[in-house]
Amino acid sequence: MRKKAQLITAMMLFSTTVAVSQMKVREELPEKYKWNLSDLYATDDTWKEEKQKVQQNMQKAASYKGKLTQSATVLLEALTFNSALIKEMSRLSSYASMKSDQDTRVTKYAGMKQELQQLFSEYGALTSFMEPELLTLDEDKLNTFFAKEKELVTYKFYLTDLIRKRAHRGSEEVEKVMAYSALMAGNAANIFSTFFNAEFPHPEIELNGERVKLNSANFALYRASEDRGVRSKVFATYFRKLNEFQRTFGAQLYGNINAALFTTKARNYESTLKRALDGGNIPTDVFHNLITNVNGNLETFHRYLNLRKRMMGLDTLHYYDLYAPLVEKVDLEYSVEEAIENILKSLQPLGTHYVDVSKRAFHERWIDMYPNEGKRSGAYSNGSAYDVHPYILMNYNGKYNDMTTLTHELGHTMHSYLTNKQQHFANADYSIFVAEVASTLNEELLNDYMLQQIKDDKTRLAILGNYLEGAKGTLFRQTQFAEFESMIHEQVAKGEALTGEDFDNMYLDLTKRYYGHDKNVCIVDDYVKSEWSYIPHFYYNFYVYQYATSFTASTALSEKVLRGTDQDRKKYLNFLASGSTKYPVELLVDAGVDMNTSEPFDLTIAKINKVMAEMETILKRMGK
Repeated sequence: MRKKAQLITAMMLFSTTVAVSQMKVREELPEKYKWNLSDLYATDDTWKEEKQKVQQNMQKAASYKGKLTQSATVLLEALTFNSALIKEMSRLSSYASMKSDQDTRVTKYAGMKQELQQLFSEYGALTSFMEPELLTLDEDKLNTFFAKEKELVTYKFYLTDLIRKRAHRGSEEVEKVMAYSALMAGNAANIFSTFFNAEFPHPEIELNGERVKLNSANFALYRASEDRGVRSKVFATYFRKLNEFQRTFGAQLYGNINAALFTTKARNYESTLKRALDGGNIPTDVFHNLITNVNGNLETFHRYLNLRKRMMGLDTLHYYDLYAPLVEKVDLEYSVEEAIENILKSLQPLGTHYVDVSKRAFHERWIDMYPNEGKRSGAYSNGSAYDVHPYILMNYNGKYNDMTTLTHELGHTMHSYLTNKQQHFANADYSIFVAEVASTLNEELLNDYMLQQIKDDKTRLAILGNYLEGAKGTLFRQTQFAEFESMIHEQVAKGEALTGEDFDNMYLDLTKRYYGHDKNVCIVDDYVKSEWSYIPHFYYNFYVYQYATSFTASTALSEKVLRGTDQDRKKYLNFLASGSTKYPVELLVDAGVDMNTSEPFDLTIAKINKVMAEMETILKRMGK
């Protein structure tokens, strides 16, 4: 589990944004920039009371054992009970998780997270009889039940999908063991998160006469420095510190892969990839075709890298140059207020309701905006509190990329909000495969809006360049990550043990191939081998490829939203409100894009090349 063209002077932004980003004490941050978790539970004590109620209530699950297939009425009652309980447990989990993410050093909230993990595991064991019993239903009897109890239609997709996966479900005893195994399944990810966010000794570095701790937020900030010496020093220092813990990171990731392999074998899947994709009934060809298509279009990626080298005036492009501004002395920094204004205006093609709810997210404290000491790194949207509203975690540093990250997470939030309002809880979740469509389409709309406002050649170059940065980071980089995942999972499935050093070697070779190191397109310094060790998504098991597929889907859909008919926009908004009422590939077909074809990918490559052609034209006009 994860949304005006007025520019201000760099000095003004430096005095506001950097000052906030370096605040070390959460209590010093203005309340309006912190999420309000009391919307979930008024106090920690309230949370504890509700948890105790759930613990007592869930014991009733046993009363349905052996009765699920006796009548449509009992089946509906059991599924309603189960859905309501999971809804409350998800809300409890959201609170504990987000409280912990505010400051990962606070052991109280880490403990509350663990309590919920245990609660889910305990409930899974209590209800381990349910799916084996349901799997004894044949299609005719199930259809009879649907005819007798009209309200059962709420659970129709769940029941028919369960029967589809009959071969991957076991007996009651097997399901009980699988439920208990959940206590261990997430250990590697939990250890990684705690170690990296709370205990990892982030290095200190001297920059411009000041000592700076290279935590995740500052690494993201200073790797984008216009000073090449700063970038080089920051990258080398950060990655070399990561490498000091190569064995630890390696053991964690290897443990995670083995946990995935255990579940894969226990569930009778031929591979961890097949199991990961089968949840959404997604053909593995979608994954493999993405990697094949990207590898077949690395020349387009290298064209971008050569364009970056040209624009930066470099003889040799290094990996540490990839986050630097493409255009010198162009102010692409925005206060939070400016970012909000730009985002809301860019979203107008999606209609008044979409914009109004987005305003609520900004003004009703759905967002935790700025970094603070101990806060979880990165950004996400959490929409699992069905009866409340989604939340967004940010680490805003005032860069253009931070503004795009904010609208990205807002896209997730709107997806969750709309589907939660439209669908019953049982159908309100949505597949990871479609999760990134709303977020990346929001980014497309923001880029389009900014380009409409800005006519200055230098600034347009920077905005167009930002689109290319998105393509680099979302299509090419995430596909590289997906290929790395595929490689390491395949190796472990063959019975090979992998160490941190093995991960280093595989990652470095792959990165050099993608970035054209041997062709002198972009030099990948050896310390880049450690980059895999701080990427949390490798613990999600075949999550990242969906960033890339969503990028191609959103490229196709954004054209329909911006330049299509009202009906095209309505189809997209209906898609956002559809939850899990259909399989994700089918939902995208309804929205107007078919992921079984190469068309979305081809359109995306065409757009990338079109953007580069416009940039090259501007450079020629500028005499460069």
